[in-house]
Amino acid sequence: MDYNQLAVNLLDAKQLISSLGAIGLLAIIFAETGLLVGFFFPGDSLLIIAGVAASNAASSVLGDGAKLPIALLLTGAPIAAIAGAQLGHLIGAKVGPRMFDKPESKIFRREYVMKAEEYFTKFGPGKAVVLARFMPIVRTFLNPVAGTLEMPARTFFLWNVVGGVLWTESMLLIGYFFGDALAPVIDKYLIPAVLLIVLLSISPILVEVLRERRKKKAGGVEAVGDTVQSGGGRHRRG
Repeated sequence: MDYNQLAVNLLDAKQLISSLGAIGLLAIIFAETGLLVGFFFPGDSLLIIAGVAASNAASSVLGDGAKLPIALLLTGAPIAAIAGAQLGHLIGAKVGPRMFDKPESKIFRREYVMKAEEYFTKFGPGKAVVLARFMPIVRTFLNPVAGTLEMPARTFFLWNVVGGVLWTESMLLIGYFFGDALAPVIDKYLIPAVLLIVLLSISPILVEVLRERRKKKAGGVEAVGDTVQSGGGRHRRG
């Protein structure tokens, strides 16, 4: 077995789908959202290419005679994504505190929990869980962090379902309906297209971050101005 080729294929959405098919795709979606070691899988690219591979342009992606069943994808992908996230939440609830309290760990760090807690507080649990679906790596780690922060299982499940359905169905349908246009340029433009989708999905977060920075800068300027005025007064009184 060529292990170098296998390592490359794990990061190549087209190769993964060609090799593993629809069931393999669903297993990867589950692993990316549920198993903490699955953060490196290209979930967005996989879903878009799977949509193309289920369209009339399937032969351009997988070769002659190969086509993925769209009904299975539209049904199985959200189930896999939701089940995976629920597993991640359960792992966080059961072993999260011990997992994120290891100072030597380079992956499960306590600061991630603290940042996620700020994220939940600022945007609310619903928006946080839904938006995380569209952010690579974040959608893997947010689930156990939510469990670690003791986010109620029912609340997490509700927003997990909303986010899981929106993410998988939107990516699949983009590939399915625009398959003919995407197939000829999929190798060249897929990554930029996915990045654009990710940027659009997290734009509310970016806007909020910019607002916070402006508030902090404005507050800093006011504080400096008050100090200067106060200092000048003391100097004159002296």
